Amino acid sequence: MTYSSAGYQQAGVVVLPNHLADDFEAFCHSNPAPLPLLYRSQSGETSCPPLAKHADIRTDISQYCVYEEGCLVETVSSLAASGLWSDMVCFYLGCSFGFEGKLKKAGVPVRNVEQGRNISMYRTAVGCFPAGKFSCPLVVTMRPIPAALLDAAVEVTHLNPLAHGAPVHIGDPAFLGIQDLSRPDYGEQVELQPGDVPVFWACGVTAIEAILSSKPPLAFSHSPGCMFLTDIPDTPSSPLTAPSDSLEPQHTKAHPEQTPLCFQVSHNPLLYSLASQAAVAKIRQLETVIGEDPELLFVQDELLRSCLALSHSSSVAITTGFPTHYMHSPPDETDGPPGAIAMATMLLSLGKKVTMLTDRRAVEMNQAIIDEAVRNVKLPPQSSLDSGPDAALHFLCHHGDASKPRYDHLVAIERSGRASDGNYYNMRGINIKHLVDPIDNLFIAAMDIPGITTTGIGDGGNELGMGKVKDKVINLMPKGSLIACDVPADFAITAGVSNWGGYAVACGLYLLHTCPSHQRYLKKGLGLEPVTPQDQLQDWTANLPSVDKEESFLSTLVKFGIRSGKTAHLAMEVDGLTFHPTHSDIISRLLEVTQRSTTP
Repeated sequence: MTYSSAGYQQAGVVVLPNHLADDFEAFCHSNPAPLPLLYRSQSGETSCPPLAKHADIRTDISQYCVYEEGCLVETVSSLAASGLWSDMVCFYLGCSFGFEGKLKKAGVPVRNVEQGRNISMYRTAVGCFPAGKFSCPLVVTMRPIPAALLDAAVEVTHLNPLAHGAPVHIGDPAFLGIQDLSRPDYGEQVELQPGDVPVFWACGVTAIEAILSSKPPLAFSHSPGCMFLTDIPDTPSSPLTAPSDSLEPQHTKAHPEQTPLCFQVSHNPLLYSLASQAAVAKIRQLETVIGEDPELLFVQDELLRSCLALSHSSSVAITTGFPTHYMHSPPDETDGPPGAIAMATMLLSLGKKVTMLTDRRAVEMNQAIIDEAVRNVKLPPQSSLDSGPDAALHFLCHHGDASKPRYDHLVAIERSGRASDGNYYNMRGINIKHLVDPIDNLFIAAMDIPGITTTGIGDGGNELGMGKVKDKVINLMPKGSLIACDVPADFAITAGVSNWGGYAVACGLYLLHTCPSHQRYLKKGLGLEPVTPQDQLQDWTANLPSVDKEESFLSTLVKFGIRSGKTAHLAMEVDGLTFHPTHSDIISRLLEVTQRSTTP
């Protein structure tokens, strides 16, 4: 059954022996996206007054599944003859068919309805959070949605949390362990049309998988696609809400600032991500703070998309190092390392694996700097790139196998970038190639390795990754045609000083970590815990950059002979700007945006 022409919401039904009822209720609460619990009956109760008057669950569904010891033994059109009903408990679960009418009214095509087919349902490789005797893989539905209408589809379904809510994945089905969309595990194949993107919602058929895995002596369920019709109208102004006397609290319309927005973060493989309007607005404010000076090279939402991609990552390599002072030893500058450490600190706190990569000539010095300056975070040892024609591939992938990438994101911050003539230039146009290892090769190789995304952070256009804005650099920057980096990154974050870009990435990751919409999407709606103001503050602000931490780190760099970029001063400055008041003010402004509360 698809959305009802009668205009009423629908529900899935699971019927279990009384001794399993508490475990299953806990399982629903632990996995709210696939199993939004509308009502739990009393033992033997055949009606559900909060959902439908005069209902009899034994006869009100067109087809039921009967299970014995976890095996489907038959499908029947009625359960009225069952003699064991007095010991059974019914669970009524929200259904995504409940939002298909709303999608249509919002102008979003419902392809399964257009094609006259049941919805496609897939068993994923994502495990639900177990509870008692229940554990099973997540089941999802897939609806093809035109790319231009993704935001509309997300908003409509977000407003229906008890009909599975917003999508749990948008993009390549392989992320969910689904290998072939033409072979659904339940339902029928729904075909994508040109321009469509596969969008996946958590599905109540997860409950059937729970029955199969827990093997109860007897259980019943609706047959997939044959739903229980409630008395609750299916209208845009009346989103499905749990009745006041059911186990779940009532839901009201979400505050607009918490509505998720959709952004593409990867082309190969295809991946979109979600974040609330409030989080997006704050990250855009961060981008404004750091981008006031280099606005000529600015590309909107590069910071946002990079942060989203990093939030989805599991293993990140960060590289920095710009030996602009070729006449000094060491030749490096104070821009780059502070921003790199700020990003690494936040990524590590989020549970990501981080590798720090630099030139072979600077490995020992950089390690000594970190050992002295960074004491509250255990950073990984510094590493470098081996020489040889296949060095980049072997660094990026296990055994040099492009199908087994070791990293899913590379970040370069204030890293010397290769120009079109193969040389490396500082802003004065001096060739410093003799001081630079070819770490650019990693970014070039990553272009052909599915699953590796890249970010470049720079302030002048000659940094690794700025090849994405090469035309702007050539036309707008002094000596642009000579110094412009030729190697692009997927995301090019430009800042007045590159360190500011690193600080902004750390702040952006914090904002995404404290964004309920984004965290729900990352966790596929499973095992959620509310993000409270206390959760937001506890331990996490310690992982943000701060004026004190950055001032201390800069003083360590100066102690090791690292100089300011523009002036070569051995002083508390970066790119010719003194730490106080310039850099301290930028850090303070970034923190103010990040930690400002959002009042619904």
